[in-house]
Amino acid sequence: MPNEVEKIVLGRRDLPNSHELDVYLNSGGYQGLRKALSVNPEDVVAQVVESNILGRGGAGFEAGRKWSMLKKATRRYLVVNGDESEPATFKDHFLIENDPHQLVEGTIIAAYAIGASRAFIFLRGEFALGLERVQSAINAAYRIGALGRNIFGSDFSLDVVLHPGAGAYICGEETALLESLEGKRGFPRIKPPYFPAVIGLYGEPTIVNNVETVSNLPWIVTHGGSAFKALGGGRSTGTRIFALSGQVRNPGLYELEMVKTSFRDLIFSQELGGGLRDGRSLKAVIPGGVSAPWIAPDQIDLPLGQDEVAHAGSMLGSGSIIAMDDTTCMVRAAWRISRFFMRESCGQCTPCREGSSWIEKVMARIEGGAGREEDLDLLMDLCDNIVPGVSWPPAQTTICVLGPSIPSSVAVGIRMFRDEFLTHIKEGGCPFD
Repeated sequence: MPNEVEKIVLGRRDLPNSHELDVYLNSGGYQGLRKALSVNPEDVVAQVVESNILGRGGAGFEAGRKWSMLKKATRRYLVVNGDESEPATFKDHFLIENDPHQLVEGTIIAAYAIGASRAFIFLRGEFALGLERVQSAINAAYRIGALGRNIFGSDFSLDVVLHPGAGAYICGEETALLESLEGKRGFPRIKPPYFPAVIGLYGEPTIVNNVETVSNLPWIVTHGGSAFKALGGGRSTGTRIFALSGQVRNPGLYELEMVKTSFRDLIFSQELGGGLRDGRSLKAVIPGGVSAPWIAPDQIDLPLGQDEVAHAGSMLGSGSIIAMDDTTCMVRAAWRISRFFMRESCGQCTPCREGSSWIEKVMARIEGGAGREEDLDLLMDLCDNIVPGVSWPPAQTTICVLGPSIPSSVAVGIRMFRDEFLTHIKEGGCPFD
């Protein structure tokens, strides 16, 4: 059984009506904000730097370091990225709906630390209940003096604006999100010069943090950055929420200590994933959202750590882990992922726009039973045109990382399960149907 540790962001998970203000206050809510306001903003930044918390949105960049890079200016903005929309990723959605006050408190703490007088929470438009609850939490925060002028009697003032997105996956990319927030089409910006910490929202320095990242801040401020850093190992400190799905007995959200827990623990521990359904055998694992290259069954003893998974040729990414058993059609899995990226490409960059479309067409042909053996070489050639060398981490040939994410599932699918692709081609259809 993995190490039992205090739940940091899922601590109120089992409390009835955890989204309501009185439940939040009775469980220590807004004490972190009061403590933050009792010290200088620089001291709050120092605690976050000390914690070494990595961004929980996918890139895994140190949050405190990102804050420290913020350009000096008379006006700064904070934007919270709640545009979670990758398949099988559902951790932020849960936090948004079930602990919105934790999100709001973390947002206020982050804004205080970086000196922002206005913050925006950008949520995926389909999160109807989440939007309702976060807006209710914001309204309640104004009522109790946690938002508005002179918060809790301090010299700090802040307004928070909730903004619903329009359902575009690309707006999960921070610069595309800023474009959308400004009322434009969600096209990623070229970096440099448009690093948000230098030129962000409305041309001003801006910090963009993920929902889970800011939800950790009340605990970090209350307990100290060193307490957070004491959990986990290496660069991967603290706990993290992992969204486990696929053919496991107990799919769901698990907040686990990083590095001290492995993929095997998560999937097969009876207290966690419970193993595969019907006693099936493991075929492959998607370790960090559908952008990540798959890992084989002999790699599942890898620790759930940022660097550990990266050194194995993949990434923890969004924290979404999908276990696929021996009944899974790997051709169909790769095709569906390629179809998702094709549909969600913003179309700004040629390798992504054209490459995703061609890959999806060829994958659909193979899955549909009309494939040819030369299609496998054609697919690898298309992947190579998007990511030269078809390596990981991928070469950056497009403005954002959506383009280089496209070949991952197709290339690794062909490399790991070439015989399965050939069976589809030779038998004119899927053998799992």
